[in-house]
Amino acid sequence: MAKNESFKVNGEGLLKKVKELIKEGNVRRITVKDKSGKDLVTFPLTFGVVGTVIAPVLAAVGAIAALIGECTISVERN
Repeated sequence: MAKNESFKVNGEGLLKKVKELIKEGNVRRITVKDKSGKDLVTFPLTFGVVGTVIAPVLAAVGAIAALIGECTISVERN
């Protein structure tokens, strides 16, 4: 059964937190929401995801982090 968690972060901490979550390995999906709760980006993660596949995702998260001040990361875990 999937377990959901949320983390509030500022733009500067967004990329760092997403990288931490990816390294944990038990994350199925990450959604980044703005402070009003609107989904900005959602991306699924699967077992065996390699760095070359994650690189574009991290680039997108970095671009979002530069544009927003505060956001929420919603995480769906295995």
